[in-house]
Amino acid sequence: MAAVPGADQRLELYARLTVQVGLNLQAEQTLGINALIEHAPLVRAIARQAYEAGARYVDVLYTDQHVRRAHIAQAADDQLGYSPPWLVTRLRELGEAGGALVAITGNPEPELYADLDGGRVGKARMREVAEESLKLTDGLCNWTIVAYPNEGWARTVFGEPDVERLWQAVATAVRLDEPDPVAAWRDHIARLVLRAHALNERRFDHLRYRGPGTDLTIGLHPDSEWLAADDESRGIRHIANMPTEEVFTTPDARRVEGTVRSTLPLQIQGNIVRGLEVRFAGGRVAEIRAESGEEVMRTHAATDDGAGRLGEVALVDGHSRVGQTGLVFYDTLFDENASSHIALGASIVQAVRGASEQTAEERHERGVNHSSIHTDFMIGSNELEIDGVTPDGDAVPIMRNGDWLLSSER
Repeated sequence: MAAVPGADQRLELYARLTVQVGLNLQAEQTLGINALIEHAPLVRAIARQAYEAGARYVDVLYTDQHVRRAHIAQAADDQLGYSPPWLVTRLRELGEAGGALVAITGNPEPELYADLDGGRVGKARMREVAEESLKLTDGLCNWTIVAYPNEGWARTVFGEPDVERLWQAVATAVRLDEPDPVAAWRDHIARLVLRAHALNERRFDHLRYRGPGTDLTIGLHPDSEWLAADDESRGIRHIANMPTEEVFTTPDARRVEGTVRSTLPLQIQGNIVRGLEVRFAGGRVAEIRAESGEEVMRTHAATDDGAGRLGEVALVDGHSRVGQTGLVFYDTLFDENASSHIALGASIVQAVRGASEQTAEERHERGVNHSSIHTDFMIGSNELEIDGVTPDGDAVPIMRNGDWLLSSER
């Protein structure tokens, strides 16, 4: 393990990893950055590294959650979902120009909206902005998501503002503690690609999940491929999530049956959803229950016609770097890479052969879901058993006790 760098040097190393590995930013690209105002130190470091890599321009969009809270609390009902057209245009033109995009997570106040009406919070989504963002990240630009440790986030994780401890956990998760982080990422992605290949060899008809509170069957699309987060957009290879420990695919949105219980809390729209249980029938959400955040989650799953169906299924074993920290991060970027998960809403279009060239209506006919949301929630644990079931009905163990059992050879 490399020596721990000073705080300033660590920030620059993290920014360089974001630009060189996460984004693989090319000379003359325009870079968009989406962040909270509390993320400014990392934003500035990424901008420095981007210009050093030859960026044409770095455009930063900062969000202040307290301004957003005022909108939710006081705006007229019919204005809750307002999408400023200039924000839609920003994303559209970034894609048309062949730009790149980085989003920064690490919420300093993850329950800022918890005391507001859950129905209003759920409706307060800039739907047109969200849809344009999904288009952008669906092959139009190279993009990545990274996180910035801050006092509020550390307080949520540890009960105290121990930012240095959080930095150490993030550095471990993103392999910043390796002597050569770039080489470490190259080796890691290669292992995930082999894992995806092992699943693709078998062409399972569906996955079967059994565990405490979970009895779920998810049909797989016959034209889907399992992927790792080694994406390609406009010929540029990039790592969409840092960290990433998953292999994932698009399921058949029409073939989901049963009940699933979340195993980690979900931070969403200024709320933390705890104890989430979802029942599916005929591919669609039939019932949602939660210990907290239930109304927000119900409204979220009713955002549009596809919001109550699955768009992604992802497998993560119990030995991921994120999981090995033993922490609950209250941040989906991290928690989804500590645990197998599924996502309500938009499908991973590039995971289905031919889907990128089809309209939303044509995809729908194939069972490839379309929505303005894509919301992952975590369902994996060491108690969860996951089987792949062949078209002939043979069940093949994929995961037991958190261990990955499927080899890349039959």
